Amino acid sequence: MYTKLKYLSDLKFNIETWRRELQFHFNEMDTFQEKLEEIVKHEQDPLALVKLEVFQNRIMIEKDAISKLKHRCRNKLANLNNLEVNENVTGKFQNEQHTLKEDMRTYIKLHYELKEEMMNYFIEVL
Repeated sequence: MYTKLKYLSDLKFNIETWRRELQFHFNEMDTFQEKLEEIVKHEQDPLALVKLEVFQNRIMIEKDAISKLKHRCRNKLANLNNLEVNENVTGKFQNEQHTLKEDMRTYIKLHYELKEEMMNYFIEVL
């Protein structure tokens, strides 16, 4: 019983941590969007403006991906909170957790690649 509770506690901790990280990234995308809006006011180079539009589109795509991952996290937490005390969860939630874990790993990798590209763009145009 203690092992099961510890396992569930660890799962909840991971998912709650991911939710906080996703919220941070969502807010970060808002900040980057604001910076792009500042740049568009004074940038004259057509190539720089094309890149800016690409980044704006990527931000929208990223925010959509964040929203979907946050929704999955909420669903996982709801499922964990609604478990029966004597229900066997180890295999069931390990597989589901692993999928979410892999999706988070992929998302974070892509997020930091986008962030680096945007930071390089800001250095170019500012």
